[in-house]
Amino acid sequence: MNPSLGQLVLAIHLAVIAFNIGGLIAIPLGAVLGWRWVRTMWWRVLHLGSLAVTALQALLGRACFLTDWQNGLTGGGAHDPLLMRWVNAAIYWPLPMWVFTTSYVAVFVYVTALWWLVRPQRRIVRKGRSGGRAGDEGF
Repeated sequence: MNPSLGQLVLAIHLAVIAFNIGGLIAIPLGAVLGWRWVRTMWWRVLHLGSLAVTALQALLGRACFLTDWQNGLTGGGAHDPLLMRWVNAAIYWPLPMWVFTTSYVAVFVYVTALWWLVRPQRRIVRKGRSGGRAGDEGF
C-alpha cells in the first residue's frame, strides 16, 4: 500500500470529475455566450471520450479504474487521512450500481447531443474572417 500515491490518484480523479461536470455546463453556456473555446475539437473529443469511458465501465458493471487504483494503493478504509475520507464520502455515494449506470449513460447521451447542438470546429474561425460554413454554428 502507498497512501501518498493513493492521494495523488484521488486528486487526479477529482480533476477528471471536475473536467466532466465543468464541460457539461460550459458547452451549452459557452454556446449561448459566444465562448469559442467550447467548440475546440481536441477539448470536445477528450470530454466525449472521458464520458464514454465512464458510461462503458458502468454498463460493464465495473467501478472506475481510478477508484480501483486508489483503493489498491490506500486499502480504501478507515485509516485514510480525514480529508481523503471526506472527499471519498462526497464522490462515492452508497447507492445501487444501476443508479450510477443510468446516470452515466444519460449524461453520455446528453454530451453526444451537445456534439450536434454545439458543433465542435477543427479550428476556431475568428470574427470577421471567412471560412466558416453556414449551418455549422449549432445554437
